[in-house]
Amino acid sequence: MIKVGDSLPQATLMEFIDVETEGCTLGPNPVDVAKASAGKTIALFALPGAYTPTCSAKHVPGYVANFDKLKAAGVDEIWCVSVNDAFVMGAWGRDQKVNGKVRMLADGSADFTKATGLTLDLTTRGMGLRSNRYSMLVKDGKVTALNVEGPGAFEVSDADTMLKLATA
Repeated sequence: MIKVGDSLPQATLMEFIDVETEGCTLGPNPVDVAKASAGKTIALFALPGAYTPTCSAKHVPGYVANFDKLKAAGVDEIWCVSVNDAFVMGAWGRDQKVNGKVRMLADGSADFTKATGLTLDLTTRGMGLRSNRYSMLVKDGKVTALNVEGPGAFEVSDADTMLKLATA
């Protein structure tokens, strides 16, 4: 399992882009984790799935609500990672009104999740291999803090805990 001091794994996540910009076309675009995290402080949180109850009611809304405070604490970007496809993550981001505050990054084949060692097998619940619920503070591609939730818990991966870490 990934731990404090480790670099983020080499992986490519996918991000759905609603508005075309220079270098980003409409639709899914690849995000090279190493390049995207270089030189930045990132509040990364991962969760089992888009549109799931805790993720939709608490996890994402907490980071959206704390966006300004996290930025003031030195966080450059907030990433939400889930084992879903980019289309689902894009739609969920619109539904959650992230409006550019949280990057909704898809790990469709769970490559990033497997590489972190933070998988959650929800096969018996019809969801297959997913990500465990966790958060990490990342500085220049290295993990400086990691908070992994216990089964069914939502206590340490929330935005308030991340804000405390970012201001420490």
